Amino acid sequence: MASRNYPVPVRLPHPALPSADWADCYELRVQGNALTATSAAERTLGDFPAWVRALMGLRNALVRPFGLKGSGYDSASPREMIGFFPVLSRSGEQIVLGFDDTHLDFRIVADIRHVGDAEQIVSVTTLVYRKILLGKIYIAAITPFHRLIVRTMLQRLSRPAVRANG
Repeated sequence: MASRNYPVPVRLPHPALPSADWADCYELRVQGNALTATSAAERTLGDFPAWVRALMGLRNALVRPFGLKGSGYDSASPREMIGFFPVLSRSGEQIVLGFDDTHLDFRIVADIRHVGDAEQIVSVTTLVYRKILLGKIYIAAITPFHRLIVRTMLQRLSRPAVRANG
């Protein structure tokens, strides 16, 4: 069973995006110690519910006239993706996803910390460098949705993992 996820402070600069000027982080304590950063990212970000996909579709339609990249922007690229996000780096305890755009650069960092033999703390940090005024406006507009989505997706770790047959 997982505990409720909650925001935690983020220290800037952060190694995943040293230029970041906006950040948030949510943590969740989960039972067991089987998660890796990659498996946590796949379970939280790998398959969004329909309401999140609809919001992302609306977002993509609204930003297209401004020349901004859509989510999953380079699907023809050989780069590995988790959900909409390219994988930039990984270790057992951390995975970094994200990309750079004209208005902002962003990273999603999933970290795993072990708490004894029976628990882990999963944190999801979002880092953003707002390059221009459009980046500041964009973050101000999407922040309420971002917080709801991150908290909802992180809570998925409180459910058992679904395994494919075969």
